[in-house]
Order: sequence, then structure tokens, then C-alpha cells
Amino acid sequence: MKFVGARKLAPHEDDDVLLLDTTLRDGEQAPGVSLTPEEKADVARALDRAEVDVVEAGSACTGAGERETVRRVAELGLDATVTSFARGVKGDVDLALDCGVDGVHVVVPASDRHVETKVGTTRDDVVETTTELVEYARDHGLWVEVIGEDGSRADADFLDRVARATHDAGADRFCYADTVGHASPEEVAESVARLTEFGPTSVHTHDDLGFAMANVHAGLTNGADMVHATVNGVGERAGNVALEEVAVALDHCYGVETAKLDELYDLASLVAQVTGVPLPPNKAVVGENAFAHESGIHTDGTLKDDRMYEPYPPERVGRERRLVLGKHAGRAGVRAALAEHDVDADEEELAAVVERVKALGERGKRVTDADLLAVAEEVQGRERERRIELVDLTAASGGGTPTASVRLLVDDEERVASGTGSGPVDAAVSAVRSALGPKATASLDSYHVDAITGGTDAVVTVEVEMSRDDRTVTVARSHSDITRASVEAMVDALDRLLVQGESRVPADD
Repeated sequence: MKFVGARKLAPHEDDDVLLLDTTLRDGEQAPGVSLTPEEKADVARALDRAEVDVVEAGSACTGAGERETVRRVAELGLDATVTSFARGVKGDVDLALDCGVDGVHVVVPASDRHVETKVGTTRDDVVETTTELVEYARDHGLWVEVIGEDGSRADADFLDRVARATHDAGADRFCYADTVGHASPEEVAESVARLTEFGPTSVHTHDDLGFAMANVHAGLTNGADMVHATVNGVGERAGNVALEEVAVALDHCYGVETAKLDELYDLASLVAQVTGVPLPPNKAVVGENAFAHESGIHTDGTLKDDRMYEPYPPERVGRERRLVLGKHAGRAGVRAALAEHDVDADEEELAAVVERVKALGERGKRVTDADLLAVAEEVQGRERERRIELVDLTAASGGGTPTASVRLLVDDEERVASGTGSGPVDAAVSAVRSALGPKATASLDSYHVDAITGGTDAVVTVEVEMSRDDRTVTVARSHSDITRASVEAMVDALDRLLVQGESRVPADD
């Protein structure tokens, strides 16, 4: 529900805290991040699916291209309120109006450093300009928030004066901005407690001191009712507070609902993809290791009680639990991993598999599903029957459309196919899928590349995770040619997934 022009922001009657996402504006200010209009629209839709209250689409004042992007987001018909960043000048408000947004964030200087050095004005002029802009924007039907830039380093009396003038002029809220991640939680608490006396207050925090989440908490417990955040915490310097972390922490610790939690992982994955900023493995909520267990003690406990070593179930945020094998693996974890692939092992065989898995882990190797199954086959004296094998691969990408051709041996039948793609790896994958046919499809859930040696002759390891129906398998392959390593990993994964329980791999119709 939109809250354009509302005096009190309450899109859902029971909500105590609202989320404002600024990934498309502040997040895009991270070095190297530049989103296309299509990517911004995709992220905006994902934010709306997650039921985020406000989506800041960008800065209409940046240029014609950015205005077209802001306009596109505004025309998506989102349930969220769509806003634009605006500097403290009337022309920026006009540009935002031309884009059809629901509201604006008018950013005015708050610290003397910004008032005098950056803008070259006076405190009195800031208050006068802020009052005029708020009245102008409100007269044109916009929801208005004023952000006191560098508020955490502003003179307290002057920050209060700007906030009071903001609300007196009719603004919907004032935002306390810790623009450079300078403040301590105690400072935020003291400032926000004063600012909320004048009207609804937001908090905008950065993580330069690692205090972004703590400062959000300090603001909320002292009367703030809206949080500015970015997905994955992406943003300039050390980034902003992470939207998904705020949403989960408020839900888990305080029972405050701010977003649709089971949409958060897909949202985080999309933002990581379009920004090119990967998710750290140990990141809260959405990191690869957030619900992964390797330690034998932890795995055994988790198998007995899935809440044993997790604060909340992974399904709550659209995730799944993973049991990872390595040097800390125990019998319970290995038995469970084998069972996922319908492999039965007696106690003696299980002990031997655990010993070999630990040995692989001791060498610093991540033990993939393919490694585990190969170990089990060797321990049990079973010869693996391959149904799909890579015989030959050629790929070219110079000068034109990248192309690739593959020759596979499938159930003793040779199949040859070619494909094109955005790069040689994409083309080779397309060729493999073409050779196997539409009935032998599986989804590529993750694709990860690591250089394991240096220099121009570096060997790379490609790790893929693929799934089909309710089965998932992870395979890693190393080679000096990234295309070769990628195709070998995918073919091995497909072989593991597609042939189990099938007499033949279906031919292409």
C-alpha cells in the first residue's frame, strides 16, 4: 500500500518499523557498480515481492539516462512507494516530478563541513531552503523526507533546528544520516531520541566502524520507525546496513515484521548477480555458510534436532540446510550425505569412507558430492558405470559470436552438437545441453571459479552445483582451460543426476 503524502507512515497497521531500500541509489554508488535499466527494474520487482515499503529508484538529477531508469521503476505499478533522491534545489524536485515518482528524499547539509565547505552556504540559508523545498514538494503531492547529510557530525542544536523546520513545513519525516559511518550507538541513541520529538524519524547508517546494525538498533530503540538499507549491504566504502539482516533480526528478536522473509535469499542472489559483488560465504542470512555444517559434533546434533546449531530455520529466509564434508566430518554427516544419493554402507564401509573424506579435507580440499561418491565406490569395490562422457570439446570466441562444439558418449552412442553463447563457457554449456536433449535437463544452481595457481598458466577450479527434481550434486574440476574445467564439471554432474534410476538417457526428439 502506498503512503504518498501520509502524515504517519503505516502501510500495515501492525508494523512498527518500515524499510526503505536504497540499493538502486546508494548501493549503486559502490565502486564498479553500474546497473542497467533492466537490472534496476528486476531488482525493484524483487524488492516489491519481498514487501519492502519504500524503493528509492535513483537520483533523477544525475542525467537523462538515470531519469529514464527512475521513470521505468515508477511505472512498474509496485505496491511499494517509489522515490527519487534530490539535492536541496528546486530543479531536482521538478526532475523527480517529471519521472512520476511518489516521493522525494531532499538531502540538505547538516554538518558545518558540508554547510560551509561543500555547499558554501550558511546555517540560516539551509533552514530557509529546506522549508521552501518541503512546501514546494508537498504542494505538488509528493511524500517528502528530508535527510540531514552528515548528521552524525553536525552540531546537535543545528540538527534539531533543521528537523523542527522540516516537520513544521509539512515533511513526512526527517532522516538522521550517519553518512560516513562515524557515530557510535550511544551517539545515535542520543541524537535520535531528540529528533523524534519533532516528528517521524528515519535512520541511515554506514558500516565504516562495523556499527551499521548496532546504530540501526540504537535508533529504533529511541523512537525511529524507518530504516534505510541496501540489499547485501552493498554501498560506497564499507557499505550500508544490510536490508536482509535488519529484517531477520527484527523478526527473530522482537517479532517485528518488516518484509517477506522467504523472498530474501532470491533478492540477495539477484543483487549479487547484477552488481557483480559476490556474497561473502560467512555473511549473515544469505551467505553460503549461513546454514552449512561440517563439524562432526554440529552435524550429529543438527541431524538429531535441526534447531541445535541454528537460530532460526533456513526455510524462513528461502534457504536450505547443507551438510558439508571435510576434515571435521563425522560418521553421522557422512551417512546422511550418502543416504541423499541412495548409497547404503555398513559400519565398516562407513568408517573407511569417513577416514578418506577426512584425509581429503586435511589436504585443504573441499569434498564435493562427486568426491564422496567416488570414495564410496572405491571402498565398496563398485565400478562406476558412466552413461555420459566428454570425448572432445572445441571452443572459439575471437572476433564474433562465441561458439563451441562437443562430442559426448551417451549410453555408448556418440552425440555431437554445437552451441553459441555470451562467452566460450556459455557456448559450450549450450552445446552440451543440445547434445543431451530437452528431456535430460538439470538446473545449474551455482557456478564458482577459483584460480589455484598464479601466473599466465594458472590452473583454475570450477565448482558447479546442479539439481534435478529433488536431487542435487556438487562437482569440482580443475584445468588450465576454464572452458574445459567447466564442461567436465557439468558433464560429470549431469551424469550423476540423469542416469540414476534411468535405463537410458533420453534421445533428443
